[in-house]
Amino acid sequence: MPKPQNRFQVPRISDAVASSLERRILEGSLKPGDRLPPERELAIELGVSRPSLREAIQKLASKGMVQSLQGGGTYVTDRLESTFFDPWQDMMGAHPNLREDLLEFRRMLEGQAAEWAAERATEGDLTRLNQAFDAMNEAFDTDDLDQRSSADIAFHQAIGEATHNVLIGHLSAALLRLMQDNIRLNLGELKSIPAAVSLLKSQHAGIHAAICERKPAAARAAAETHIDFVRESLAQTLRSVARRETAARRLNTEFSETPSS
Repeated sequence: MPKPQNRFQVPRISDAVASSLERRILEGSLKPGDRLPPERELAIELGVSRPSLREAIQKLASKGMVQSLQGGGTYVTDRLESTFFDPWQDMMGAHPNLREDLLEFRRMLEGQAAEWAAERATEGDLTRLNQAFDAMNEAFDTDDLDQRSSADIAFHQAIGEATHNVLIGHLSAALLRLMQDNIRLNLGELKSIPAAVSLLKSQHAGIHAAICERKPAAARAAAETHIDFVRESLAQTLRSVARRETAARRLNTEFSETPSS
């Protein structure tokens, strides 16, 4: 009777390359919208042949992780965020009360993210966080609302990625994307209140300092305090917007009903 042979399964080169690129996408080194380096450069970087690289990219494309454009390169898709984002975006429009649930979830997520970032962030993570923090402060000193909201989101996303938990990183990105319109609306209302803008900057500074000083409990508390402020100020913002819309409708009705002389 022949003896069973012990054979090791040697992974295909293309599988190993696909796994390496997929890991970069999961960890956030490659983000949605990023273009992969040119084929020749990437093949040299990874030490593989171009046919093996093409096969690896095709494997990722079949999963929806990357998309190749005719003559325009290969780009990382937003599939990891969109599978969460798309259905909830539709639900938000139909059920406005979900906004409060999302903010409650954001408080939990960002509190934990800040705590873990304070524990786990590498020097490279802190460098990126410092850059995001400085960019946000510069944005808050301008009147550009899009720049403000984008910089605010980038700062919180840098914290999520510093946790070194891929689910927190991608859930944070999806949640911030889902809340982007509300964040922009809120910042738009608050920009005319100097004390509120100063308080926001102070809260962000508190989160940033606690993470850089490796104080997990303080980082969580600072993040939760910040989201509590955001929840309350957003609620006031939405009430203010609703009152203005009601007043405008009444005014339009009164003018439309005024008889012409």
